[in-house]
Amino acid sequence: MAKFLILWRLNPLSPFPTDPSGRLELNEKLWAIVDGLIKKGMVKDYGIFPDGASGYCTAEGETADILNYAFMFSPYVVLAEVHDIISLEKQKEILRALCKAQIAAAKK
Repeated sequence: MAKFLILWRLNPLSPFPTDPSGRLELNEKLWAIVDGLIKKGMVKDYGIFPDGASGYCTAEGETADILNYAFMFSPYVVLAEVHDIISLEKQKEILRALCKAQIAAAKK
């Protein structure tokens, strides 16, 4: 299962409610989606940045899951950046194999 770092931002072109009760209702709906994704184990961590208009989450799943996740928040939230994360153990495995192959090739 792949891990992702997702940086999101509010879509300034979305029709956000202007009254406090409408904003609260929309936020409650969006938070319910995030809570559901956390309960399913897809979202591992979620937060908002102090600018109040952007944030991050870490997620696990397939790439198609992330696309589905993006559409759940449309049109209010845009996934500005999605990064596939390679764990430290996988990084060690890949780089050790690469360096060993380069060492072997240099000996020929």
